[in-house]
Amino acid sequence: MPNTDPRNPRPHLVSQNSLAYVVNELKPKAGSTQEIWRLLTERFVVDLDAAAKLLPTEEPETIWLPARI
Repeated sequence: MPNTDPRNPRPHLVSQNSLAYVVNELKPKAGSTQEIWRLLTERFVVDLDAAAKLLPTEEPETIWLPARI
């Protein structure tokens, strides 16, 4: 983690309810799912699998092949 101070431990989000509450609080502050991930991991110790269940998956942009003529 960049810029983390070991003397100031980050709070643990151990229950699914508390994790869901924090994710809902971070959504208006973050512009994207990547930003929510960054804020979560910088501010809290979280179970990444539990967080992945709450956050929507983003499908990659479809790349279309050029049509053959």
